[in-house]
Amino acid sequence: MATASLPASRRSLAEVVIASTVGTTIEWYDFFLYGTAAALVFPKLFFPGADPFTAQMEAFATFSVGFLARPLGGVVFGAMGDRLGRKAALVATLLLMGISTLLIGFMPVYNDIGVAAPLLLVVLRFVQGLGVGGEWGGAVLMALEHGHGGRRGFYASWPQAGVPLGLLLSTGVVSLCRLFLGAAAFEAWGWRIPFYLSGLLIVVGLLIRLRILETPLFAALQEHKQLSQAPIRETLRTYWREILLAAGTRLAENACFYLFAVWVLAYGKETLGVGEGVVMAAVNVAAAVEAFTIPLFGLWSDRWSRRGVYLVGCVFLIVFAWPYCWLLATGKPAWIFTAVILSLAVGHAMLYSVQAAMIPELFGTRVRCTGASLGYQLAAPVAGGLAPLIAAALLKASGGDTWPLAAYIVLLNVISTACVLRLVETSHKQLSG
Repeated sequence: MATASLPASRRSLAEVVIASTVGTTIEWYDFFLYGTAAALVFPKLFFPGADPFTAQMEAFATFSVGFLARPLGGVVFGAMGDRLGRKAALVATLLLMGISTLLIGFMPVYNDIGVAAPLLLVVLRFVQGLGVGGEWGGAVLMALEHGHGGRRGFYASWPQAGVPLGLLLSTGVVSLCRLFLGAAAFEAWGWRIPFYLSGLLIVVGLLIRLRILETPLFAALQEHKQLSQAPIRETLRTYWREILLAAGTRLAENACFYLFAVWVLAYGKETLGVGEGVVMAAVNVAAAVEAFTIPLFGLWSDRWSRRGVYLVGCVFLIVFAWPYCWLLATGKPAWIFTAVILSLAVGHAMLYSVQAAMIPELFGTRVRCTGASLGYQLAAPVAGGLAPLIAAALLKASGGDTWPLAAYIVLLNVISTACVLRLVETSHKQLSG
């Protein structure tokens, strides 16, 4: 069928972009909900015998387990996306992610079953990591490979907007529950309600994702029987350099996001002593703004350069690292809002928007889902997974001084800058090969 490789019509493209974005929002709601709970309530519920700092570190450690599973999820579901289709991988990851999140809502806590409680929490967090590890590749490819004309950076960036939308949804639901139930009731049992909501979101996401068609580029491979029979082996043999460089570019983006969106919640509560609602409100506003800035930066990368936009983002975060830490340390709500909004809606948005097109464009269609998933997820354990732990440890070691944290942000962005400079420009590359 000659038309299989042509871009989708505007209506079908809009449906695909909406479906990818909604599904991604739901999956990231699940993933970030755990992070919010780990920052606010899990230390008391699952590690009650430890001092506050140790309990916080243990809660963040369980949060990090999800990142260890993400590369494995990328391998498994990336290969599924290249063998069975992008749509099949998306449906599977949505089910895996949603069910594991729903089960966390039914979890007994430490006072109920002792040490088995945090162990079960780790298992479910690992399953969450598998799901989100396979989600990204399929979601961005559905948008990228349906709209592979001159604006594919813009189309592919919309599923990326699902990240701040998922963050906004998770922190928003938690904020509402705390507001209506009160702090005591929320910490006792109300924290479970946002996890129960995941069950409803699974149904919504499945209904939306089952309606969309397979991508034209993958359909063309199926028709001509050109699918890879061993996508993992083929990807590692042909694209090992691109995988490593893609992972290097993600170090700064992934680590900084979890500093700006998760660690900052614990910092505001435990160190600054400001009301929990202040920092969470700042994160909510920043996430809402970032949902709009991500597509704008994606469009900019179409009109200018993928590498150029990414490098501007890295330089911004290098320059902003010390002002960010200083603004937070003032403890004043206005400056906290300024720091959080600029860090997420400008610095992080520039990096994250471009990745949706830049990383998949490095790989051929036969193994694009595997290659993109590996390149994207490989950095997760050492970047996002460790970032809250490293930040908390640096703050503890420095006696509350934030300059080591600023230096950590700068180092990450210098490494990512070096990796981006070694990548080829892909904004004008033909994807049908």
